[in-house]
Parts: sequence; structure tokens; C-alpha cells
Amino acid sequence: MKLKAFIKAGLLSASTLAMATAAAAQDKAVRIVGSGASSGVVGIFGQNSSAAMAAAFDKINEEGGVKLADGSKAMIETEYYDDRCNAEEGISVLRRIASTDALVAIGPTCSNVAEPLFGILQAQVDDAGDTGLQFPVFTDVAIKGGLAGISEWVFRNTPSEAKMYDDLFAWIRAEHPDLKTIYGGVEEDFAHSRFTWYEVMKKAAEKHGFEVVGEAQWLLSDTNFSNQARAMRRAEPDVVAISAHPFTTCGMLREMSRQKIKPKVLVGLTSSSSLETLSGCPDEAQGLTIPTSFAPVNDNSKAAAEAVVAKGGQMDLHSASAWENAMILKEVIEAAEIEGTPASVEEDRRKIRDGLAALTEADGLLGVNVRQPDGEAVKPFVFVHAQGKGWEVLHDPKS
Repeated sequence: MKLKAFIKAGLLSASTLAMATAAAAQDKAVRIVGSGASSGVVGIFGQNSSAAMAAAFDKINEEGGVKLADGSKAMIETEYYDDRCNAEEGISVLRRIASTDALVAIGPTCSNVAEPLFGILQAQVDDAGDTGLQFPVFTDVAIKGGLAGISEWVFRNTPSEAKMYDDLFAWIRAEHPDLKTIYGGVEEDFAHSRFTWYEVMKKAAEKHGFEVVGEAQWLLSDTNFSNQARAMRRAEPDVVAISAHPFTTCGMLREMSRQKIKPKVLVGLTSSSSLETLSGCPDEAQGLTIPTSFAPVNDNSKAAAEAVVAKGGQMDLHSASAWENAMILKEVIEAAEIEGTPASVEEDRRKIRDGLAALTEADGLLGVNVRQPDGEAVKPFVFVHAQGKGWEVLHDPKS
């Protein structure tokens, strides 16, 4: 009101008016928050996602922020909530986020959190008989297959492991036609690693002609793998597939080395294609082959990786998704013409949900991510293997 009064009185010059208008625009903000495990055994994943989100939003803000329905610009404000990879805490965190003016959440980290968390959301949009939470969630890390189908308020930018491992085992079969058998090791109490061995890796291996000659199970908190490795050694497999996260992957690899188990090919879980694995067991991990939806193979992916490092994180397939989610949400917000006011929060959330639902594809760091009708994504990927102190591209299925 004071600004209008000054204008009417002719007390503001054109340049002063421009400065005042710009300052007013800078006061506008929209909130996009993250949630996931930033502490505990898998806390590194949430920490990297948080760093990626912060770096991406800094880039967006430095370039002017996001355009609102009235043509003004707003800065993106963000925050990261720690659910410690605990389902009850994850649900509590999402309810807390929904009680604020946040428009959308990126997360969570753990599939065992995502599954029940998605269950508290409204299953079908506009179902008057469903009192579930109406809040858009855009997942970056929790990768267990099929979870987006739980609710129409859920969207995921996680790669399709079914496609990735199908292609990987087809490639291994073509490259090593003499290999016949495979042995699986699985982190039994973690939803992602368990699902990926039994429903993805194992089925893909059998599809491409590998005979499963045994399985070893352990828990996320285990530190002794001698019995599992001993059984593996007796089976003498050509290929070993370890469906586990970095901590127990390294524990198993060290025990395999101690017992002199040397498979012809060693396959790992997508989530273990990280620097954490190489810092935990650099020697034992050499040659470990994993499909991943991120590698610094072009200018955009290299620049993004550097920006995340500057924020204290590392870029891997999970934090790359967090970066991509931030960039996708900018495009969705602008296309949906959100108001970005306190009074429009509920309407803006619905517009973002509808905008995500309408996407058929989105730009990613390795190329175009195809959006599926069920809220899932199919993303470009490469095969990497541990070489020296880093992950090197072994094969690009597109080439």
C-alpha cells in the first residue's frame, strides 16, 4: 500500500520503482523440501540427496528462481528432514511437512519407509471416500520396483532395475558365453536389496541362462560373513551377485577375499555404485560391475557433480535423481502456473501433482527420462565397474 501511495504521489523515480519492484519479487518464495535418511547406516544417501537438492536449488535461484502465475519470480526455499530410515518416523515427517506451506517433497531414501509412507496418501485423486493425505511426493532414492502404484500422489525418478539387470545379464551372457552358474548374496532385512535379488537379479540371471547354485543371506547390521562365504566357496560359481548396500557389500567382499573366492564376474546392487563402497573396500571391490543411471559422462553431469561436491556431498545414481527432481519441479511449477501465496497452498499442491502426472518425459543428466503412466520412470543407464579409486564406464547399452 505504501509503495502504491508513493507511486501515486510521484515520489518514486523510474529507477527507484524498478529497484522496489525487484526487491518485492525477491521476497516471494516457494518451499520444496526433502526427506530421507541422513543419519544411521544408510545416512550417506540422504546426505548426498540433501547436498544435491541444495546445489540444484542454488542454481535455479541464481538464474532468477521460478516464474509464478502473475509473471513474478520466486526463490526456492528448502530444508531436509531426517527419518533415519524408519517407517514410523518417515510417516511422521511427511505429516509434519504437509502441515507447513511446502508444496512438494522429494524423498524418501529407504524403500521400507516409502512403501508404508505412500500408503497414508490418497490412493486415487478425487476419491471423496478416501481421506488419505493429499500431498505430492517425488521420490529420488527408494528404488524398490512398483511403489509408485500405491498412490496417485506419488511419482518416482528412480531407474528401472528390472530393465537395468535384464540388460546387464544379457550383456554378461554375450561377453562370457562360457559362464554357467551364479551365486547370490542378499541383505535379507532391507526391502530394496531383498526385492532386487529375488525379483530382479535372480530372475534376469535365470532368463539369460545362468543356473543359480546357491544363496547367502545376512542382515544390514551384520559384520561377520564367514559362513556365507564358506557356502559360496563350496558352490564354486562363475558369477557372484551381491544385492546389498555398501557397508555389508564391503563386509562380504572382504570375507570373499580372505577365503580366496574369485568369481569370473562380480555383480553389485545399484545403490553400491558409490564412493562409499570404494572408500570402504577399495581393493576388494575392484572389478565389481553395476548398472547405474549416473556417471559423469557429459558436460551437464560433470557440472552437476562438481556443484554437489561443493555442497559437501557426492553424486551417484540417487543424488543425481534428487538434482533432476529439482530441475523437473522448476519446469512443472512454471508450466502449472502456481500462485505461490499462503492462500493457494492446497491448490498449488494439486497443480504440481497434476503437472507431474502429465509428464511423459523429462530431461535427465544422462539423457531423456521416460515417464510411465503409473508414476515410475525408465532412465538411461550405463554399466560401470570399480577401477582404481573410481567407477569407470564399462559399457553403454545405447552404443
